[in-house]
Amino acid sequence: MENKSHALAAGLFVVAIVALLAGMAAWLTRDTAERRVFELSSREAVTGLQPQAGVRYKGVAVGKVTSIGLDRQAPGNVLVRISIDDTAPITESTFATLGFQGVTGLAFIQLDDSGTSTVALATSVDHVARIPLRQGLMSRLSEQGSNLVAQLEQASQRVNLLLAPENQKNLMTAVTNMGQAANQLSLLTQRTDQMLLEPAGAAFKSMQATSERLAASADAVKTSATEFKRMSTRMNEAGGTLDKIAQGVDVLVPRLNRTADEATRTVRQVGRVVDTVNENPQSLLLGKGVAQPGPGEPGFVPPGNR
Repeated sequence: MENKSHALAAGLFVVAIVALLAGMAAWLTRDTAERRVFELSSREAVTGLQPQAGVRYKGVAVGKVTSIGLDRQAPGNVLVRISIDDTAPITESTFATLGFQGVTGLAFIQLDDSGTSTVALATSVDHVARIPLRQGLMSRLSEQGSNLVAQLEQASQRVNLLLAPENQKNLMTAVTNMGQAANQLSLLTQRTDQMLLEPAGAAFKSMQATSERLAASADAVKTSATEFKRMSTRMNEAGGTLDKIAQGVDVLVPRLNRTADEATRTVRQVGRVVDTVNENPQSLLLGKGVAQPGPGEPGFVPPGNR
């Protein structure tokens, strides 16, 4: 009996020690920081995410995942509840993505902020605020994977079609023809160089002589232009040819006017002489005679009374 009582006492003592150690451990590891609760709802799969997974804000640990389940408010969505330190700056523009730790496949929640809002996101136990869960890198790669596989399949089909036996024969024939064309082009180039080698010297000399003649012609034209410019300057300067011609014209014009006036008077006199001869042709032989008195003069007799 004494052995059984000693064993029972020892067992009770061990249980008490274990309970005491567990209580001490719980007390020492208790979380005294104030936390806020948020929810994440998304139609994307959260493969690799487990309860107690870490929550990071721009890489800094700020909380953990408390529960994962289905969203009753949005059928088909996954609902993730997280607990965040009160010091984390969660605003209305904060969003979440699903990150992965290396090659282990373990997922965590990565929080980030677009910076479009500085208003703190209000939350409470009764009305838990929701943070949008956006697609992460792995999700985008998964979506693009099907498209990439389809493109690879199309590329492989085209390669197989290109490498078909008939196409291989055509390709080898085209390569052979290209080689022959290259050889013929090389021979043609050599023959052309030989044909142009001898006439090249004569052609160069002819071009040189033509260039020299053009240079001489250009010099002559330049000299003629210089002389013409010098002559034009002399003609236009004061006392030059044009100036002397203008002075001569100024002197000649009055003389021409006087000569014209004298010629006019002479013509008038000749006209009167002609009229006199026509009226009295005998005046050429007998002279002009005595002039008959005109009207108003003494002795004037009208023609009808003579």
